Amino acid sequence: MNALSPGLVRLMNAGGAAQHAAPGERAPGQLGLFDRLVENGDAPKAPPGSPNARSTRSDSAARIAPGAPGRAPAATPHPPGRGRLVHLRYRLLLSARTRALALILAFAALTMIALTRIVWLGIEAPAAGAGARLQATTLVPGRGEITDRNGAILARDYPQAYALWFNPQAMKDDGSALTRPVDEVARRLKAIIPELDEEKVRAILKAERKTYLTRRILPEQANKVHQIGEIALETPQEIERHYPQGRLGAHVLGRLAEIADGPEKGRIVGEFGMERALDEQLTGETTRAQPAALSIDVRVQGALEDAMERWRLRANAKGAAGVVLDVDTGEVLALASLPDFNPNRRNPEDEPHVLNRVTFAPAELGSTFKPITMAAAIDAGVIRNMSATWNATAMKVQGFTIKDFTDKGERLNIPEALAYSSNTVTARVAEELGSQRLRSVLVELGMNKPLPIELPSSAHPIWPRGKWDRTKTMTVGYGHGIAVTPLHLASAYAAMVNGGIWYRPTLLKREPHEVPRGKRVFKASTSSRMRQLLRMVTKYGTGRNADAKGYRVGGKTGSAEKWDGTRYAKDKIIASFAAAFPMDRPRYVVVVALDEPRAVNFIATRTAASNAAPIVGELVPRIAPLLDVRPDEARDIDLSDLQNLVGDYQ
Repeated sequence: MNALSPGLVRLMNAGGAAQHAAPGERAPGQLGLFDRLVENGDAPKAPPGSPNARSTRSDSAARIAPGAPGRAPAATPHPPGRGRLVHLRYRLLLSARTRALALILAFAALTMIALTRIVWLGIEAPAAGAGARLQATTLVPGRGEITDRNGAILARDYPQAYALWFNPQAMKDDGSALTRPVDEVARRLKAIIPELDEEKVRAILKAERKTYLTRRILPEQANKVHQIGEIALETPQEIERHYPQGRLGAHVLGRLAEIADGPEKGRIVGEFGMERALDEQLTGETTRAQPAALSIDVRVQGALEDAMERWRLRANAKGAAGVVLDVDTGEVLALASLPDFNPNRRNPEDEPHVLNRVTFAPAELGSTFKPITMAAAIDAGVIRNMSATWNATAMKVQGFTIKDFTDKGERLNIPEALAYSSNTVTARVAEELGSQRLRSVLVELGMNKPLPIELPSSAHPIWPRGKWDRTKTMTVGYGHGIAVTPLHLASAYAAMVNGGIWYRPTLLKREPHEVPRGKRVFKASTSSRMRQLLRMVTKYGTGRNADAKGYRVGGKTGSAEKWDGTRYAKDKIIASFAAAFPMDRPRYVVVVALDEPRAVNFIATRTAASNAAPIVGELVPRIAPLLDVRPDEARDIDLSDLQNLVGDYQ
């Protein structure tokens, strides 16, 4: 609003007072409106010659005091300019109100726009996917992060590595790529980076071939390369994949590699492990911003690797494998294969250790199969009475003898047969069960094909082909003549103790609502009985070294001679132990295996009871509290109907 001049303000005040004066009279102490204008120099001027035109001087002279002689008093008319001033005041007030209303409407419009935008972001934008919004940000990494189930970083890109790149087209002309002689440049590069092959560098520079001279140099080396003054020698700072946990979980994560040939030559991709399995997700424009959460728990993984490595060294074993599995979801909480490797560095000495023994090294796991055979027989009604005894004497079948490692008598009941790992009783149970029913259960447990886990390196089991004769049925019943991976065995044990449901194992974190529907393999009553029998093995039988106090561990030992291609080698065995805890409400399965352990120092024998079972006995107390399983020595699974059946052998 335009400001009024002081004269107009005073004029408006005078006009308001004059309206209350009697006609022909001025308000007390006030001049007439027109007189005020004259006094202040604001009076409107009439055109010359008009009836209203008059000079200020004659107007002043015409003022005669009231009652002066010769002049009668007369009423003072309203000055001609007063109406225009009132109209001006009205217009100014109207303009001010209009502007105020316009400002209010403008603010209201802005508020509506802001609210509309908020509603759109809250309703419409999510429909397009969170990844679509994140794609636009410049902070999205070139390759996504991998984390454990609790958010701990397992793999991440870091912009910290400098490379030496030869770019012949850097000069952008048809001339030579270098301004100095090739020999001089090669010699100076060799002086800066001693590990360079000078002859190879010289050949690349002469051929003017665009390529890396080396993929990793120090920042101070990059500065010295710049001082050479050759534009074609570039030192880009590249993104480096880093594994903060070092060797921990190396076989789960895998590593990256550069494509050597073809149209995608030079592209970095996952070579194996989850880096390869998740390659598309980790590099996708709309998915790489979201970390890929694995089912692995780094705390459990670290404890498993530590316990296995110490016992592997104690037993002087060639290798080891281990897995911890959630029985209700199929999630793999830890997976270890030893010896391992460092994914941060390529070392020729580590290359033989890249093989994942848990998923890619099937082996005959021996007596750990016996509980599966017993469960199938209980489910089929072949075993009804736990106290009934079976013939435990040695038997000859097609030219070879099946016998027990330790003679426990001529007849054994089922709890005794499992607790003391009887080959003869298990073989007779398998024979009575029949090849068709035993084979059907093993197929339902996925023992005849690679497990559908995310890792690309999942081996096919060694599955007996053709019709299973009597001998094959018996030997498969106690874990010979069939080779599976430790992960196969772990998923089978999970189904055996969790109520009879088999779940597909996974290395990806599953929320409760994401757990797929499992497949029933055993009756719930069979699973309940197997929990009792496995607990008895660790309390009274060959698995006593795995019985961690207060954690109600149940399980089964397995010791099997290795097949060397022509025969079973007596001096080479696979010692394994498959366990679950706590047996009154099983939550986790643990499977460990040692490749070719030896009886050295304090280890009395090569069998699983002496070297594999103790790994579980040491591991469970370390990982159980991390998994919210508390020790309770006053609590255990009810064995009242079975424990007297093995009383004579405790």
